[in-house]
This record gives sequence, structure tokens and C-alpha cells, in this order.
Amino acid sequence: MNYEQFFRESLDSLRDEGRYRVFAELERAAGDFPRATHHRDGGPAKVTVWCSNDYLGMGQNPNVIAAMQNTLANCGAGAGGTRNISGTTHQHVLLERELADLHGKEAALLFTSGYVSNWAALGTLAAKLPGCVVLSDALNHASMIEGIRYSRAERMIFRHNDVEDLDAKLSQIDPDRPKLVAFESVYSMDGDIAPIAEICDVAEKHGAMTYLDEVHAVGLYGPRGGGVAEREGLMDRLTVIEGTLGKAFGVMGGYITASEALCDFVRSFASGFIFTTALPPAIAAGACASIQHLKTSQIERMRHQERVAKVRARLDAAGIPHLPNPSHIVPVMVKDPVKCKLLSDILLEQHGIYIQPINYPTVPKGAERLRITPTPLHTDDDIDQLINALGALWSQCALSRAVA
Repeated sequence: MNYEQFFRESLDSLRDEGRYRVFAELERAAGDFPRATHHRDGGPAKVTVWCSNDYLGMGQNPNVIAAMQNTLANCGAGAGGTRNISGTTHQHVLLERELADLHGKEAALLFTSGYVSNWAALGTLAAKLPGCVVLSDALNHASMIEGIRYSRAERMIFRHNDVEDLDAKLSQIDPDRPKLVAFESVYSMDGDIAPIAEICDVAEKHGAMTYLDEVHAVGLYGPRGGGVAEREGLMDRLTVIEGTLGKAFGVMGGYITASEALCDFVRSFASGFIFTTALPPAIAAGACASIQHLKTSQIERMRHQERVAKVRARLDAAGIPHLPNPSHIVPVMVKDPVKCKLLSDILLEQHGIYIQPINYPTVPKGAERLRITPTPLHTDDDIDQLINALGALWSQCALSRAVA
């Protein structure tokens, strides 16, 4: 077999379909978010970032940066290896305490990313509980799907956010078998929010554990940033709450929070924890500072919600179609992979606006979009620039406008 030819032809197919992904080389500058420098042929250029998952700009927060700098100076760069071999650092312990407190749980367990936390925790729980059946929402993230697959447990997929379908599927399972319902709070592509209370009702009715991914909600919702479950007063009803440190908290890492026994169980059996180098102490310290700040500060969340509402209103006024949802994610619908990539390229090169195109397999074919994520740091001028550019491009590419 000609391996190189196979690789090239596979990549050419992606290009032909408009799904080949090109990474823009960006350089962020502390204190200047959402501005960044785009390094490109012809020299660097300033751009405004409209698709970052640093939803609140906490990666630029002075308290976070200071905590990281101080810990780097005091402790050095790396963690030295896995926590099983090289030891748990003081910063890891403090961060896990903050996370457990944030979600009202007995304990927390850190991982190197949200992907790893889902893969390791779901994979371990489903594999080790004898005869476990996992009920997985149809739109769950790839990390959850991979963890469930890795477990080799029996899996049943219920229709997205469909409580009646979940109830029907749970009713088919032997009441004595272990059951685990896995779902998300905010779904990152469409921005819709799960009916958490109703899912808990059904899970409790059938004696099932619940596993809630709050990756796109922590920091953003609830009086202390504990997510949608905190906002709705439901954290105590969930068996496991999983989250990330790499989005609204502005740093890096993933975690689960649950009972002390469950977290210790995952710590003791999950290969994705046991054999992975721990987060550097400076990263843990930065995350800890971010969580502490957002537990008491409402300014970022209030400004964030106001900016999201303003962007939506301006899109409506311009007739730019976007999916209505109750969250902070604004999916502008293009529904064509080639045009979606073209729009993204023109926005970057001609308007200094960076929004990555979202194509298959992240979203279904025919649902291609520009996923806009306003932050508290986007100004009125930024919004004007965005709406004016999109309006011009919508006409240039002969795309359908929404009817008010």
C-alpha cells in the first residue's frame, strides 16, 4: 500500500467537501483580549476573536495570572509526573477542595482535560459496575461517547433531551441492574439546555445514577458559577457533576465532583488518571484563583449575558439567521460547508474577525455554522464591526436572510 498517497487523497477529499480545517496562527496579548495577532503570509495583523471558549476572558484576569506567576516562581514548572508516582502537590489538593465546594459535593478529582475526565470517569464507572447499562443522550460530546465505548458496557441512546424516551428505555431494563444516565447541561453546538430536573426525576424513579457534563456552563451560570444545576438548585440530585477548567475558568484541565467514595473509586481504577502526568502546579493555582474569583464576582456573568443579548438582537435586526436558545452560544447558520469556510476566510482576511467554521462531523451535514461566543470584553464597536461584516457577506454570498 502507498501510505503517503492514502493520506494525501483522504485530505484532498476533505478539501473537496469544504471540510478541511486550517488553523489560524494567533497570538494573544495579556490585557488585550479579545484582540489577538494573526501571523500570516504578508505579515502580522490584528484580529478580534469571536469564537473563543474563554467565555469570560478569565485567561486574562490579573488574579489568575498573578497566582500562576507566583506558583511558577515558588514551585517550578512541572508536576514531576503522575500523582501516583510523583506525589500530589498542595495546589492540586486546594483546587479539588474548591471544586467540591463549588458543586456542593464531598470530593473532586482532577484530570488533564475535560475530554479525559469524561473518557476516564464514564469508562471506569460503566466498566466496573457489574452489568451496568448506560443511557446516553443522542447529542452527547465525543468524549462521553468514547468513554462509554471504552467501558464496553451496554449502551442505550435516548432522543436528545427527550425525557419520555429516557423513561421508556429505563423501563425496559431489569430494575436490579446498575444504570447510569449521561447527559450535558449546555450543548455546545446548538446551545440548548437539558431539562435537568425532569431527567433526575426519571433517573430516581428507576434507581439510576446521573452523570452531568457542565463543561459549557461552569463559571457562567448559578450564583457562584456552579453551572445550570446550581442555578436551578439541583446539584444535590446529581451523582456526578463533570466540568472543565479550560473554558469559562480560562486555564486548563478537567474534573469530576461526587461523593468521596465515588471519586476515590475513579482515582483508584481509572487508567486515564493513574497513568497521566498531573497538571502543573501553576495551572492548578490559576484555576483555583479563577474559581475563587467567580464564586463571588457577578460582574463578568452579568456583562456576558448583556453582550450575548445585544449580539442576538443585532443579528435579528440584520436578518442573519441564528439558532434561538437560552444559552450564551450563538450559532449563525450557513448550512453549506464551502460557503461556511469562505465566510470564515473572508471575515479573517478582509475584516479582521476570527470565527472558525463548524462543519461535519462536529455538526450534521447541512447544519454548518459560524459559532459565535460573545464575551464581557467585546465592545459595542466590536459588535458593530461583526454585524456589518456579516450583513455584507450575506448579500455577497446570496445567503437567505431570516424574516423578522
